[in-house]
Amino acid sequence: MEKIKGWIRSETTGWKHWEVGWLLFACIMITGISIYWKDSWMGIISAVSGVACVVCTGKGKLSAYLFGLVNCILYAIISYHAALYGETMLNALYYVPMQFVGFHVWRKHIDDETKEVEKRHMAWKGRILLLLVIAAATCLYGILLQWLGDAMPFVDAFTTVSSVVAMIISVKMLAEQWWIWVAVDVFSIYMWWCNFVSGQDNMATLLMWVVYLGNAVIMLVKWEREAANKNRLS
Repeated sequence: MEKIKGWIRSETTGWKHWEVGWLLFACIMITGISIYWKDSWMGIISAVSGVACVVCTGKGKLSAYLFGLVNCILYAIISYHAALYGETMLNALYYVPMQFVGFHVWRKHIDDETKEVEKRHMAWKGRILLLLVIAAATCLYGILLQWLGDAMPFVDAFTTVSSVVAMIISVKMLAEQWWIWVAVDVFSIYMWWCNFVSGQDNMATLLMWVVYLGNAVIMLVKWEREAANKNRLS
């Protein structure tokens, strides 16, 4: 019981007023607009837990992986019904188990002073290799999704492949993840916008990706600054 109380104190420590405000604003906005558009409760819960996940990830808090687990399970179901099979497989087969991996790794690298996870940079060689891997894998996976009858095979392939890569370097606590998340979010907004205007009731999911993009830009600045400071001090 004491361990749980200590963990809760750690998770609620170090938050700035604007960070709490941003989290509350995003969750309330998505919930309100989604109810207005009569989206499903599954879509609303998926969207809210997803927003909480990315904000807590940006903050470097372990609770990100708890919110992420809820989001991944529900989002996989929603994607399956939207015939976005790349997103379905990504979340059900990859993101769900990675929540446990990420929680385990981050738990060992929490800064005692800030109560946040450590933040690092990768070498330029690694960045170039990531771009080549994403480009090649997107082409190959896009062909597979096209054969499976995916609604948007190559866009879906890019967001899936890039998300796999971003998740790996997120677990490794590398700031470069946020550059990839920005690209993923832009393409995902386009994908779900097309799905929405075609008549599907996925407003909550579309709004979730819009918030993801805003959060990715904010956290990109935060992580780049903190990783650079760590490099200067080390």
